[in-house]
Amino acid sequence: MRKYIFLKPVFNFIVFGLLITTLSRLFLFFLFKDRVVETQDYWYIFPIGLRMDLILLCYFSFLPALLITFLPNKSIKYTNLFLVLYSFTVLFLILFIELATPDFVKQYDTRPNKIFLDYLIYPREVVGMLLKSYLVSIIVTFSILGTALYFAVKKGKKYFCTVESDYKTKLIVFPLVAFLLFFGARSSLTSKRPINASNAVFSTDQLTNSLGINSFYTVAFAAYSLKNEANTEMYGKMDKAEAFARVKKYMTVGEHEFTTPEIPFLHIQNPEVLLKRPYNLVVFLQESLGAEYVGSLGGKPLTPEFDRLTKEGLLFTNLYCTGTRSVRGIEAVVTGFLPSPSESVVKLGGSQQGFFDLADAFKRKGYETSFIYGGMSNFDNMASFFNGNGFQDIVDQDDFDSDGNKYAFKGTWGYSDEDLAVKANNYFKSKGSKPFFSLMFSTSNHEPFEYPSGKIKLYDKKAATVNNAMKYADFSIGKFFEMAKKEAYFKNTIFIVIADHNTRTYGKNLVPINKFHIPALILGPGVPKGKVYSKLASQIDIPPTLLSYVGGQFETPMVGRNLNSSQPSAKGRCMMQFNDINAFRVENRVVIMQPNLKALQFEIKNDTTLIPVKLDKEFAKDALAHVITAGNLYKDKEYKLRAVKNNL
Repeated sequence: MRKYIFLKPVFNFIVFGLLITTLSRLFLFFLFKDRVVETQDYWYIFPIGLRMDLILLCYFSFLPALLITFLPNKSIKYTNLFLVLYSFTVLFLILFIELATPDFVKQYDTRPNKIFLDYLIYPREVVGMLLKSYLVSIIVTFSILGTALYFAVKKGKKYFCTVESDYKTKLIVFPLVAFLLFFGARSSLTSKRPINASNAVFSTDQLTNSLGINSFYTVAFAAYSLKNEANTEMYGKMDKAEAFARVKKYMTVGEHEFTTPEIPFLHIQNPEVLLKRPYNLVVFLQESLGAEYVGSLGGKPLTPEFDRLTKEGLLFTNLYCTGTRSVRGIEAVVTGFLPSPSESVVKLGGSQQGFFDLADAFKRKGYETSFIYGGMSNFDNMASFFNGNGFQDIVDQDDFDSDGNKYAFKGTWGYSDEDLAVKANNYFKSKGSKPFFSLMFSTSNHEPFEYPSGKIKLYDKKAATVNNAMKYADFSIGKFFEMAKKEAYFKNTIFIVIADHNTRTYGKNLVPINKFHIPALILGPGVPKGKVYSKLASQIDIPPTLLSYVGGQFETPMVGRNLNSSQPSAKGRCMMQFNDINAFRVENRVVIMQPNLKALQFEIKNDTTLIPVKLDKEFAKDALAHVITAGNLYKDKEYKLRAVKNNL
């Protein structure tokens, strides 16, 4: 066997890689054991994991195998230098991402993915959050990485250097080595397609399935998928016309109300009461305020201010958000756009100008439009999207800074919600009699849960917890309305308080439906007081519903329902995007679509209990149609208003 010792670097690279990924998988298994063992055949994560790990490591082994075989012995010094640096760099990255995985899974219920990459873009905010919330994990991670670095310096040459060998022997052995690496990387000789992450799916628990992959694979796949920014065909294909027809049947718009075939969904929306001077509109978007934290929705008693306000407006008790990120919530509430496995339109390149949102609609009606945020508006590309799509004024952390030290608190993610309330109220007062539309976006509900002390009675003994942050956010909601009610603009303004998404989105089902349940409360002139809308609804239904209360006629391409004009017989429906899994729900039925797999259907006993049932193919086509429509509208630039000169 000594004559094959020149292959030692390849062998050792694979062994060390398997050691890292296997130990990490074992650690994750025991960390989440109570959840994982509930899955039938949960032990599949280990053979599946070994298979997926070998795929990754065999891909990375091709280059070393080629260099070892074909570079001459006289260049062995440089070959070995490259082999050591290459092997250590790849293994170091694999180790780093695996070390980051436990905390990521705790937060997002899956292995690192595109969200992991997104956070790398904003080091200032993310580093601050990590230092305050995950200091112990950071210390452990860098201790292990430091040990690995020491090992690489001391032992790298021993394990990853090749030796001079007979050139003829290397050429004879190479076909077998190449075959084994090819087989390992492809993991199949009979399938037309190489094995991918879909082959790791064996249960209806997203977390358990993800343990059968490795984190370098999921992050690398997320980076690779960026080139397909509007890929909505991972669940299947459908003719554009059929998709549009299927989506339209779920809308509350008559065929005669569509205004032009050039913009397929553009239609007239009439108000409940047409006013000579329509009302202002303020959207108060709440960071991570899930229904489980709202007392009036049966959650924890953390929202006394919100609960009191429900007596003054219309409360939505069965509303579901479209995703798990703020940009997805903004997409739904501000643009009414359908969710899809693609990135939110807030971040996609093709939607940075000329893409419909409420600000553009109101701007065309002569309103002044604004976005008010206590943090940095460049986060998640918000400023770029808003600036290109009708928002005339963007007020963010820099504007708060320029006001001097008159605010209560500035934390990792910016100024507190209380400060946002004060800033927004003063801003709205300054508008006088001019009509305005504004989006307010809170920050205090975000980890590391920072807020000024002495403002609330703590729910948890420890101050920096999600429950206490929710109480403070609620305190700020109450303070905003307390101030607003004293101002002249209040009686001419429609308000909505609505969440962008929940906090941690996790659960044993492929899509944890209960974690998508959010609150929404509309207040203002003409809005019924103390009323409840209890029918199932989606976050994309909110913007059309808001327009119905404003008192003006609008032309919009939104496919969401105006819940005021919804027929009593119309079945409630919603759609949810959970990473790369899409759920389409109508009443107690839901179709769940996963990439490159057959759709599954379930009966919903309650938000946490899903019973598998036979797939209704027409229902599955309706689900697919909504995703395909999102892709087509974005790709063909058909989610917009008419050119200004033709606008109503």
